[in-house]
Formats: sequence, structure tokens, C-alpha cells
Amino acid sequence: MTSAAVALCLATALVHVLLVFLHVAPANLLSQQYSRQVNVWVFPLFEQNWRLFAPDPESVNRQISARTVHTAPDGTVRVSGWFDLTAVDNSAVKHNAFPSHTAQNMLRRAWSAYVETHGGDDQPRSERALMVQRYLTNIATDRIADHRGGTFESVQLRVITMPIAAPAAASGPDASAAVPKPAETWYLPWWKVDSHGN
Repeated sequence: MTSAAVALCLATALVHVLLVFLHVAPANLLSQQYSRQVNVWVFPLFEQNWRLFAPDPESVNRQISARTVHTAPDGTVRVSGWFDLTAVDNSAVKHNAFPSHTAQNMLRRAWSAYVETHGGDDQPRSERALMVQRYLTNIATDRIADHRGGTFESVQLRVITMPIAAPAAASGPDASAAVPKPAETWYLPWWKVDSHGN
């Protein structure tokens, strides 16, 4: 029994190393042939990010909120107020000497992946785009269920993007260039949620 468990762990570790290697390796025949299987295994949990020494700092602040809809047995439709998902992350990080990676990055990275895979029209065009959409929906659903409770059938996200103003020069002709741009609000479509989410 123990030897079977050890063999299973070794086989899983070898498959994991092989799939991550194919993901990070330069494009080749093998990684192209098995790109679908590699992407299913790697995204979103084992994604590699090589910007450790050349990070891409944020130039905007985003507030991601969600609301839900529930249809009562009598047919009454109830739409909840907006629930600030970003505030949940911020409160988990603030005054915490060792905040978790998920508290710092899960929602932000899920949103970045959504924008990359959906563009500006909220239409998924690949299996990865559908997976990212489900991932973002599950994050919102889990956090709403944890903090608000209740039952609901659909969730909608709203993203308010507030540009970070450049520091104003003490003097000079470019001082007016530091005026911040107005905030942009993006409403996503209503998405059905699975029954296990609430």
C-alpha cells in the first residue's frame, strides 16, 4: 500500500515537472502539440511569472465589487447591494506582517487574466477565457458566501479603475500633466453560479 502511494506521488511529481517545463520552455514541437493539456494543468495555479526582477508596477487602483440576484419562491427578484471584494483583500493584508499570497494577488491576477482573455467586449473566445471567467466568478461567489451568506443564482462584477496621478513637479510647464484622469467603471454581465457556491 505504501509503495503504491509513493509511486503515485512520484508519478504525479514527474508529470507536474514535465508539464511546467513544457510551459516555460521555448516554443517547440512537443509543447505546441500538447499546449492544451499543458495550459489546463498550469493555469491558474502554477502560472509562471518571470517579472521578479523587472516588475510591472501598477499605474491604477482597482476596486472590484460584486452583487447578487436571488429569485424568491414567490417570484420576487432581489438584487443585493454592491459588496467590495477589494476591501476584503485590503483588510486581510493591512496590519498583517505575513499576508498570504492569495490575499495579495488572487483577485488582482484573476482580473488581469480576464482582461487579457476577454478584451473589451466580455466575450470568451477560448477554453482558457471560459476557465478564467469561471475562476473570477468562483472567487466572487466564495467571498460573498463567506461574508454575507444567503442564497443567490447569479453574480455581477463591477470594476472601478482609478488612475494613480503622477507626482506633480514643483514648478514648470508640465505641472498640469499631473492632473489625474477620471475613474472608469466597467460592469460585467450577470453570470450564473453553481449551487455549491452558496
